[in-house]
This record gives sequence, structure tokens and C-alpha cells, in this order.
Amino acid sequence: MSLTVAVQMDPLESINIAGDSSFALMLSAQARGHRLFHYAAEDLNYAAGRVWAAARPVKVQRVVGDHFAAGDPVSLDLGAEADVVLMRQDPPFDLGYITATHLLERIAGRTLVVNDPVSVRNAPEKVFVLDYAQFMPPTLITRSLDEARAFLAEHGEIVIKPLHGNGGKAIFKVGSDGANLSALIEVFNQTWREPHMVQAFLPAVAKGDKRIVLVDGEVAGAINRLPGEGEIRSNLAVGGSAVKTELTDKEREICAVLGPELKGRGLLFVGIDVIGGEWLTEINVTSPTGIVAIERFDGTDVAGLIWDAIERKVAARAA
Repeated sequence: MSLTVAVQMDPLESINIAGDSSFALMLSAQARGHRLFHYAAEDLNYAAGRVWAAARPVKVQRVVGDHFAAGDPVSLDLGAEADVVLMRQDPPFDLGYITATHLLERIAGRTLVVNDPVSVRNAPEKVFVLDYAQFMPPTLITRSLDEARAFLAEHGEIVIKPLHGNGGKAIFKVGSDGANLSALIEVFNQTWREPHMVQAFLPAVAKGDKRIVLVDGEVAGAINRLPGEGEIRSNLAVGGSAVKTELTDKEREICAVLGPELKGRGLLFVGIDVIGGEWLTEINVTSPTGIVAIERFDGTDVAGLIWDAIERKVAARAA
């Protein structure tokens, strides 16, 4: 089965091919004989029921500094000429991102969009996870300084982060003395119109923040991300390091509960974050990462598992 695959992502020129999951997916698709096109979300167009993009045909290779070759842009009808669209642009999860999901929703009945655009729009990482509060650390969603102070008094130490942040950006720890809490809430309220996420600080984060990847609802692998020196954040994008890991019984329980719901929503490639072997903090559906590190540690071809699932779904649509 040879597929035409349109990849909606950030500029290929800027990616780090050593660990980029989108690039790994493109390499895997190309190895299977699929034809690749690349475009950015801002290249989307709509008229008279059609959604198209100015997309470049591309070939990729794992050569630093020479990792892709692109042809001239063509007007690619995503509903008629593409079999699969990979929605892989990085957040912020803003109106541009949401608009892209609205446009891609219009072709979802004809072309397989991964992940499903309606479900991506309805499942922002730090909001969707609230459906599974039984697995979460104590959590407050607020813009109120008084509410944040009361939460700090109850839990001793807290972290504050943007509700639609990503990559470990703008995550702050506040100690029991509350120093800088009022200033942080002031800055957050001036920067973001939405409320913010406040959580009890988990000392276990010093031992890592586990990224578990699920493919079509099934566990495909995991890595443990360790914070850098002097950091509480373990995201690889802010200096964390990845190490080999195994799942705890609690983590398997979490995955067993989440898996059927993710599969049912068309969330085929998902990365969940768990601290201390038991505390679920995020469900990443927009542009999850981690598959390159998993393959490096475990030898599991997660990109291959993702394409197996995609090919099954495309074949089922055609049957």
C-alpha cells in the first residue's frame, strides 16, 4: 500500500533530526514507499468545500545539515489527493492551531487525519487530563491570587504553569513562604487571558517525569526524563535527559483506563506524563514526542507501530 502523506508541521529547516518524532515518522513512511508532502498550518486554504495547501514534495534522510530535499510547492487538495494528514505542528495551542483543526475537520470523512482534529481541539493537554482527576496530583485551575494562596497553605509547596503551555516553558515552583506568588500570578494574569494550572509540588519529580507513548490506545514504550542540574523541569526541550525505564503497576493501570478512550476519540499517537510512578500530569495529543528515545533504549520501532495503525485504518476505510 503506497499512500500520499501530507505532513503539517513546523519548518523542516529548524528541526533537530536526532530526536524529532515528526522526522522519525517521515523517515518511516518513506521507507514504506509512501509519498511525502510538507506544509505549514498557515498554508491551509478553504473554498467551496475544498481544503488545500501549498505543499512541497519532500524526501528525507538522516544526514545532519542535509536532512531533506524539497520540490516546488504544489496546490495539494487534502481531501481528494492525500490519504493521510499528519497534524504535527508544535503548540502554542492558540487560535491559529484551533482554526487548523476546524479546517482539517472538513476533510476527516475523506482523508485520515492523525490525530483526529476534533479530538485534538477538544482535548488540550492540561484540560483533557482533568477527566482523570483520580490519577492527578492535587490541582487548582484559577486566576485568583487568594485561591492560589489558600492552595499553597494547604499543600506547602506548589508549581504554577500556563494552562496551554508546552515544552516545560514558564513552570515555576513556589515554596511554603509564598515568596513571589503574588508577582507570578500578576505576570500570568497579564500574559494569559485564560486561567492557570496550580498543582501540589511532587518531590518525586527529582527522580524523573516519565513519558509513556500510546499508539491507538496501546502502550508502545516509555522513557524517564530526568531534570537538569538545578531544575525541577525534566522536559528534554529545557535540558532534561532521557533514561531507560519500565512501567509501574499504577502506570499500567492508568494506561488501561486511558487507552480505550484515546482509541475511541481517534487519538492514535499520544504521550502521557507520569511523575513518581503514579501521578498523571498531562495527556499530550497535539504533537507528542519521545519515540526516537524509546527506540534508542528499547529497540521498539514506535514509528513503525504508528504506521501499522495508520495503514490499518486507511485500508478499513477503503474496504
